[in-house]
Amino acid sequence: MEGILDHIVLNVEDDEIMIGFYTKVLMLSAERLEDYYAGNAPFPSVRINHDTVIDLFPKKLWEQKQSAGKSFSNLNHFCLALTKKDWEDLHGRLRDHKIAISEGPVQRWGAGGSGTSIYFTDPEGNVIEARFYTLINQSDGCPLGS
Repeated sequence: MEGILDHIVLNVEDDEIMIGFYTKVLMLSAERLEDYYAGNAPFPSVRINHDTVIDLFPKKLWEQKQSAGKSFSNLNHFCLALTKKDWEDLHGRLRDHKIAISEGPVQRWGAGGSGTSIYFTDPEGNVIEARFYTLINQSDGCPLGS
C-alpha cells in the first residue's frame, strides 16, 4: 500500500491564536477561513503543501468527547489518502483482522477536496482516517467534520 499524508487534525482551545500562529509565524496559507468565520465551514485549515493540510478543530467540535470522560489530546486524527483500490484492500484487511471501523464510509473534506473516508484506531487508540478521492467530488463541500 502506498499513500500520502492528506491531513492532520489538531484540537485547538483558541482558534484565533492558532490561526495566527500557523499563518503569521509558520507562513502557511489559510483555507476556508472566510467560510469558517461565516459559519459555512466547521473548521479552518492551513496548507502545508499541495497534498497536505492541518485542520484546526475549534473546541465545539471536540469538547463533547472530553466532557464524556475522554482526556484532552491535541491530535484528533491523521489521514492517509490512498487510491480507491488500496482503500478497498485496506478496508478488507481491517475486516479480516477484526479491526472495527468506527465511522464510514462517509464523505469528508481534506487536502484534495471531498473524498470517501473510513475511521479506525491503531492498537494504542490513535484515530486513523483512510480516504480516496474521486474527481467528481473534489469541489464538494463537507457538511460535517473533516
